[in-house]
Amino acid sequence: MAALCVDLAAESQDLRALLAPLSEREWQRATPAPGWSIADQVVHLADVDDAAVLAATDPDAFGAAAQLPRRTVDERVAEHRGRAGADVLRWFDDSRARLLDVFGSLDPRTRLPWFGPSMSAASAVTARIMETWAHGRDVADALGVAPEATDRLRHIAHLGVLARGYSLRGDRGLDAGAEVRVELVSPGGTTWVWGAPEAPDRVRAPALDFCLLVTRRRHREDLALDVVGPVASRWIEVAQAYAGPPGEGRRPAGSVGPASERR
Repeated sequence: MAALCVDLAAESQDLRALLAPLSEREWQRATPAPGWSIADQVVHLADVDDAAVLAATDPDAFGAAAQLPRRTVDERVAEHRGRAGADVLRWFDDSRARLLDVFGSLDPRTRLPWFGPSMSAASAVTARIMETWAHGRDVADALGVAPEATDRLRHIAHLGVLARGYSLRGDRGLDAGAEVRVELVSPGGTTWVWGAPEAPDRVRAPALDFCLLVTRRRHREDLALDVVGPVASRWIEVAQAYAGPPGEGRRPAGSVGPASERR
């Protein structure tokens, strides 16, 4: 659990380094997610952090709140529009510090309630790494900063691989349980692998490209993916590393009309 929290703290600092120098006008800059500014992206992260801390510290209160009519992500974010960027950053700093403190003391196997199935504390922190990186990419894209590749991408890639069955849940007639071999070249040049070497379906890619795909931050046509087999091919079309509706995703570079994710 300590290692996961260290990686989440590092991912948080990378995002904060983009946010700290921003002027108020830059905080309101549009991101690739339609209708969302940089401030909106950070509000969403802080809001979910607060929910995760409540789930870990007071499961009954979280359960009661989860029974109330759920507002959409857009509605929750919209409630905080008009807050100054510096205020949003303080909220993010405080909520992330609380989350790291609370989760750092938990057994990684501890089951926590969530919006849908419960999850382990370790899975919850891994999900926060993925969300921080994905929304950080939206911020970076708005600022014209290229995505950074670190070995923390392995957490995101692992979630993407684990979510294959979920991604393919609506495909009747497709053997979604068929073995798929995934081989990703890490930023350091080593290869991360999932699945049996003899699997007929396979995906090979740089880890960064795979993570951009499963967080739906780039269209598959703009990524270096080597895909073999019908199950792998269909998976890559619909891959997502998170639960819930996948959203429209990004359009290929050069196409007309914005599309992105708010997850």
